Amino acid sequence: MTAGTLRGYRDDGPASRALGRMARGRLAPLPAAVAAAALTGVLLALPPRGGPAPALFAPVIALLLAGPASAHPHDGRLDWLAPPISRGIEYGYLAVLGFAQAVSAPLVYVLIAVLALHHHDIVYRTRQGRRPREWVLRAGLGWEGRMLFAAVAGLSGLLPFAYAALAAYLGVLFGAEGVVAWARGRGSGVMVDLKEEEA
Repeated sequence: MTAGTLRGYRDDGPASRALGRMARGRLAPLPAAVAAAALTGVLLALPPRGGPAPALFAPVIALLLAGPASAHPHDGRLDWLAPPISRGIEYGYLAVLGFAQAVSAPLVYVLIAVLALHHHDIVYRTRQGRRPREWVLRAGLGWEGRMLFAAVAGLSGLLPFAYAALAAYLGVLFGAEGVVAWARGRGSGVMVDLKEEEA
């Protein structure tokens, strides 16, 4: 697995990529991802004390910690752990925030399922040399954009509507683009060496 492939698995949005360009690839991804996960977990665990829930500020902290590492070559021995940690931060944040703010469980699960299918699609298409187009990834907001969108909706009291809108928007965006890409790929004769995949 190449370093460029690992960076592609991150699903960074415009904000994270901008921070990565400013840091010029100097920040190692694994320590940044671990720190972002730890602080996000702490903020999710803190109870609200008369004001907004501390969890609503977790996306900003996660972005400031993990975003600058987006331009790093991801060539370290354990850097392959950074993308799954980012997935865990995003899924965990959306689940805990949704349940804490009384979003219906099916809606929370649908949103996370849409994201999980999107990330599954990214991994397998990238392995076959057919990475999703950049406009789709930008339109999908990136992990940090989706978390920030949920946080702003939580601050304004519109979280159930935001989860429904986000799930519908991302489902149509990723679903339609994925179906078209896979349908086009069938006629291209792409062959996958399963022994090489297992190695």
